[in-house]
Amino acid sequence: MKRWLGPFATFVLALAGAAHAGIRQAEPDGFLLAYAAPVKGDARHAWAALVAVPRWWNREHTWSGKAENLSLKPEADGCFCERWSGGSAVHGRVLMALPDRMLRLDTALGPLQEFALKGILTFWIRTADDGSTRLELEYRVNGASTSGLDETAPKVDEVLGEQFARLVRWIDNGDPEPPPAPPPPPAGAEAAARARAAILEEWKQRALEEQQKKDATAKPPAKEPRR
Repeated sequence: MKRWLGPFATFVLALAGAAHAGIRQAEPDGFLLAYAAPVKGDARHAWAALVAVPRWWNREHTWSGKAENLSLKPEADGCFCERWSGGSAVHGRVLMALPDRMLRLDTALGPLQEFALKGILTFWIRTADDGSTRLELEYRVNGASTSGLDETAPKVDEVLGEQFARLVRWIDNGDPEPPPAPPPPPAGAEAAARARAAILEEWKQRALEEQQKKDATAKPPAKEPRR
C-alpha cells in the first residue's frame, strides 16, 4: 500500500523536468501547485463536499491506511487530523474558513512536515455570473535553498493532483473513484487489425495502379506541331 510516510527517497524520485499541468513554479527553496475545474451544483454543495474530507481523500495517502480516520473542523485553528488506535497526526490547521467561498490550511503534507517546510493549501469556490461553480486549489511550499523542492514538486503534484480529481468527482457525482478502465481488446485483436489495415492498403495501391494504367491508355496521342 502506498502511504504518505513511504521512504522519502521514493517520494522525491519523480519525472524531473517533465511537464505537469499543476506545477506553476518549482525552485530549490519552494514550489507552487495550482489546479482548477468546473464542478456541478452551487457553492454550498461544493463546500459541504470539500469539508467532508474522509469521503474523498485517498486512503493510500494517510498514515493509518483508512480515510475514515481523517477529520477536518472547518473553522479558524480547526484541526485537519487523523486518529487511529496506533496513534494520531495533525495534517494541518485551518488558517481561514469562509463557508461556501474559501478554505485555507497551514499544512506540510505527508513527509514534508519532517523537513521543517512551510506549506499553505488554499481552496477557492468561485461562482460565475451565470451561476456556474468553479473549484480552485493552490498549494505553496517554502523551505531553505538546500531543500531541493524543485525535485520534490513533481511527486507532490502527482499526489495532490489525484486528490483534487477525486474531490471534483465527489462533488459532481458522489463517487471519488475514477471510472473503470475499458476492457482490453481480445487476444490477437490488435494483430488482426494491423493485418486488415495492411490488406486495405494493398488494395488501395492496386486500385491506384490500375487507374493509372487506364488513364495512360485513354490518353490521346500528342498532335504533331504545325509547320
